[in-house]
Amino acid sequence: MSLKDRITEDMKAAMRAKEAERLSTIRMLLAACKQKEVDERVTLDDAMVIGLVDKLIKQRKDSVAAYQQAAREDLAAKEAAEITVLEAYLPVRLTADEITAEVARIVAEVGAAGPGDMGKVMGAVKAQLAGKADMGLVSAAVKAALSK
Repeated sequence: MSLKDRITEDMKAAMRAKEAERLSTIRMLLAACKQKEVDERVTLDDAMVIGLVDKLIKQRKDSVAAYQQAAREDLAAKEAAEITVLEAYLPVRLTADEITAEVARIVAEVGAAGPGDMGKVMGAVKAQLAGKADMGLVSAAVKAALSK
């Protein structure tokens, strides 16, 4: 079963269980998938859906920070609940130590020497770790590895 099919089945289950918050988040995710398919005239595979979920989670995290800064805890809590629902559709993430080890391996593989090779390393890292790791942590690990 593809990830998109699983999301659709979860939507049906949320409808049956009358879980309004979860249902609205899943519907928003399916709407974003459909919008991407229409805009780009493609059929989304699992990797593209994971990328979309990552993007939506990042948007929600930014919103949580903005709402907390504006002292709107009610809206921040709603966004945090959406993050929890969306994270269920991501694969198991690599730990910080695993990310550091993978980045070190890729830096050696690419033959990067310093901070000037950041773009080359990030291109290789994104290809191998997309969907498996938080790209913010990956970027920090690449900067640390190249500054040594």
